[in-house]
Amino acid sequence: MSIDVLPATGHWDDFATFMVPRKPGGGGCVCMSYRDARLGMPERIEYMRSECSAEPGPGVLAYLDGEVAGWCSVAPKSTYRRLMNSRTIPHLDEERDPWSIVCFVVRGGFRKRGLMHDLLDGAVEHARVSGAALVEGYPVDTGGERVDVISGYVGTVALFEKHGFSRVQATDAHSGATQRWVMRRELG
Repeated sequence: MSIDVLPATGHWDDFATFMVPRKPGGGGCVCMSYRDARLGMPERIEYMRSECSAEPGPGVLAYLDGEVAGWCSVAPKSTYRRLMNSRTIPHLDEERDPWSIVCFVVRGGFRKRGLMHDLLDGAVEHARVSGAALVEGYPVDTGGERVDVISGYVGTVALFEKHGFSRVQATDAHSGATQRWVMRRELG
């Protein structure tokens, strides 16, 4: 099994295969929930197409034996409108603009293979190569229990801890009924 994690820049068609609704009028976030959820579907699609055409891009894609299998959104926190205006996920300092890891998507048929670990490593490396000195995420603290796919899109505290992140502050945010944490990893 060969796994590659690559920046989404130049890979719009791969991103679109599972992140863009297939039917006209279909729902979905197109990974715009944190960027600007006010936009309609055509505008969301065009925004992400544009993001995928320029550096540093909106995130990373995981490929399993050459087939796109997963996605992780990672970009400077300042590019995520919802995070910048959040009442539940705090800003820990105003002087720094950490790169934020806000979501993971693993396609059906590729789950339970550990791809979130590969996506997280790839997201951190992409941030580092792009000049980030600090990366943060907002995962759920499951207390070791399994979490449903919908609530787990933000990752788990255990996942982030395994990849060198530290808990910094509990938030008022929840995914499902589970509390989320600000977790950070210094890169510089």
